Amino acid sequence: MQNQRGSASTLLLLIIPPLMWAGNAVVGRMVVDLVPPITLNFLRWAGALLLLLPLAPRILRPGSPLWPHWRRYALLGLLGIGCFNSLQYLALHTSTALNVTLVLTTMPLWMLVVGRLFFATPVTRTQLAGVLLSMAGVVVVLSGGQWHQLAGWRPLPGDLLMLLAALLWAWYSWLLLPRPDDPPELRESWAALLLAQVFFGVGWSALFAAGEFTLGSASIVWGWPLAATLVFVAVGPAVLAYRCWGLGVARAGPALAGIFFNLTPIFAAVLSTLILGERPHAYHALAFVLIAAGIAVSSRKQEGGVER
Repeated sequence: MQNQRGSASTLLLLIIPPLMWAGNAVVGRMVVDLVPPITLNFLRWAGALLLLLPLAPRILRPGSPLWPHWRRYALLGLLGIGCFNSLQYLALHTSTALNVTLVLTTMPLWMLVVGRLFFATPVTRTQLAGVLLSMAGVVVVLSGGQWHQLAGWRPLPGDLLMLLAALLWAWYSWLLLPRPDDPPELRESWAALLLAQVFFGVGWSALFAAGEFTLGSASIVWGWPLAATLVFVAVGPAVLAYRCWGLGVARAGPALAGIFFNLTPIFAAVLSTLILGERPHAYHALAFVLIAAGIAVSSRKQEGGVER
């Protein structure tokens, strides 16, 4: 598929996921008064589970190669579906959709940190410079651009929740790397791989949602706005985005695809302005430039094509 690397269809495949993920943040912000955040996460992935079941039903049957490896996929479901998405919806209760997506763009850099601390992957000076640039962008977002008030800075709770979510996603991403003992059925089928994670992730999400209702006074306001939201988040940011991302990465490669990930806050800014009336500020633009510059610097290569 090398000849399709820069084709219009490949570009479309890589644009759809950040658009869907930005839309996920915006609609999650829209329904904060209609459904509790953790319950929203459970309903989203329960819908995705129903969509995925017909695509790879054999992976859940008795005797499937999934079951000898169930602990691995239960952990992936906990981190990538149960925790990460719950934290994102929780963050949207106290932060804006634009802030949430901007803070999330630091995720590739947290992957460097997790790789160095837990997977013995070296970090070069170039990568470290990229981390510092992107962290400066995060500080801009978290401080609201008020540099002179940093001494008395009080971050929005949602911004800190997204920092934790980014760290958990970085850990999830490292654990997602293929292993020699991974069953071929899970390595070769995107639907089977996602279904294996979603199956356990829905279980974790159901447990967390039960706790949300038990410990609080949570309630759901049923109606067409919530129903439309659930259809969108299950079909778009879950199944469609994951499928397009997988195909796009296969065609263009991870390095080029990673650049498109940073379109998420741009789409979020446009959608937030059009739908929510949350207008971006000058400091948001500065933060995005710093974060994007940090990621670009950290992904530079040495002469000879060896990654730094």
